[in-house]
Amino acid sequence: MTAEAAPAPRAALVYNPVKVASADALRSAVTLISEECGWLPPLVFETTIEDPGQQATQRALAEGVAAVLVAGGDGTVRAVAEAMRGTGVRLAVVPSGTGNLLARNLRLPLTDPEEMVRAAIEGDVVATDIGVARLRRLTGEVEEHAFVVMAGIGLDAAMIANTNARLKRQVGWVAYVDGAARSLPGAEPFRVVYQLDGGRLHAAKVQSVLFANCGALPAGIELIPEASIFDGVLDIALIQPSGMFGWLGVFRKVWWDNSVLRRSRLGRRVVERRRDSSVRFLRGTEMETAPVAIQPVELDGDEFGQATRLHCRIEKGALLMAVPHGHPTARL
Repeated sequence: MTAEAAPAPRAALVYNPVKVASADALRSAVTLISEECGWLPPLVFETTIEDPGQQATQRALAEGVAAVLVAGGDGTVRAVAEAMRGTGVRLAVVPSGTGNLLARNLRLPLTDPEEMVRAAIEGDVVATDIGVARLRRLTGEVEEHAFVVMAGIGLDAAMIANTNARLKRQVGWVAYVDGAARSLPGAEPFRVVYQLDGGRLHAAKVQSVLFANCGALPAGIELIPEASIFDGVLDIALIQPSGMFGWLGVFRKVWWDNSVLRRSRLGRRVVERRRDSSVRFLRGTEMETAPVAIQPVELDGDEFGQATRLHCRIEKGALLMAVPHGHPTARL
């Protein structure tokens, strides 16, 4: 008797129909490349308001797919990655939205969907970290969600909540300037108590606390330059400007110091010698933050309501990402 041949593998495509400009072309590309590589016809799922991607991904995984492709905005990528966490199945991001933050941090091709479709089926696979945020609501209810790029509590979440959704669809991430203009005039610092890696308690007065799995934003902005998606470390930024001149310090730190000076050896020396308390960086594997007053929370650019506590941690290597064959990852 001869053993039965193993069934051919199959991919699944989960896409946001609002964010994908040419869904028919994308479905055709996945189908054609699957056939070319000897894979079965792909499963295809659209996200909905009720299901931003988690349930569709779970259905695909239940069917035993070998790869999942996600196409949509940062929120769709976050939702699908949440369901993929720890499964051992490869995930391929087909850049489609406005921010493409995970794709940018992995330096994936942003303008060639077919290259990422092919990467899902016959590319390389790298194990990347994923963030996990545990939120405690005012009612005492606790929720847990994943994030692939960044979580935040405070002003950054308020800015996202105040961003005009229609404007964001029209001009992309630049619309957050509108949210900032709406939020900054009335922004008040708040006190937090935080605990890093189970150590002693600390207190600070901040505008925001950011938790990064990776730190690059659009327009070449390095929000947290030391953040790496492979190091198993949670990078934290305490945003604590003092008055209007303090905000100038934040701008200088994020835009000039992190995104320009740190690119050269001489510039890094200048940054290291400068004393600036407007932004304070911390590193660890987990951190719990308890604001004195309830604060808004965001995950990967999506608002997640308000919380009385936010605990974030990093799960090292828990997400398998498909990248083009030979894609350089050593410097990510």
